[in-house]
Amino acid sequence: MSDPKRPWECADMGQVRDEIDRIDLAMVDLIAERFGYVDRAWQLKKNPADAVVPWRIQQVIDKVKVRATEKGLPPELTEALWRQMIGWFVQYEEEKLRLQTEGNGDKGA
Repeated sequence: MSDPKRPWECADMGQVRDEIDRIDLAMVDLIAERFGYVDRAWQLKKNPADAVVPWRIQQVIDKVKVRATEKGLPPELTEALWRQMIGWFVQYEEEKLRLQTEGNGDKGA
């Protein structure tokens, strides 16, 4: 694959699509890396209620909105994407913690 092109360097839609595909693959790789930490997080928690930490969720949202603004990206878009991703991860953690708790006879981890 050739070197990445900046948007204005793309001469046709094929090049634009190639760059979008490249970025999408990199984003999936980063989300997979993030998922590894989420997967570790539930293992360190004690019960399903620990999956939802409102202050931490807001802290993450605030940070990505600032970064989005710095990069010229609408912060509302970033917030919507992160809230969706975080919501999925919270459900994942809750389910893993619930199963772990049930497996321990409700005695906790």
